[in-house]
Amino acid sequence: MNPWIGVGLALAGLVLGGVLLGWQGVIFATTGIIFWLLLQISRLMRIMKTAGAAPLGSVANAVMLNSKLHAGMKLVDLISLAGSLGAKQAPETFVWRDGGGDAVEVVLKKGKLAEWRLIRASGES
Repeated sequence: MNPWIGVGLALAGLVLGGVLLGWQGVIFATTGIIFWLLLQISRLMRIMKTAGAAPLGSVANAVMLNSKLHAGMKLVDLISLAGSLGAKQAPETFVWRDGGGDAVEVVLKKGKLAEWRLIRASGES
């Protein structure tokens, strides 16, 4: 979701709460915003805990990871799919390898997936 949409919804909730219920409505809307932010932080911490427990740059199956990737994916979604942090190759380039030697090389631009390629153990792309 576009961050500006979230900011707009939060402001609309604050204004609507203030108009309809006064200061209690503003507090109610603020409580809802804080709860939503806590849910997002909790999701991020759960993903990072799982990724931190796995070896760096490892994935169960590189071919399956490759099939689930699509342009524009956020880094957090990519890490949750892979189950680990990627091994950094170059700035904004990361690699995940499986036990069979296959690998997925990912290039990010501004934190979003721009391009990727499957590197087979036999040398085929």
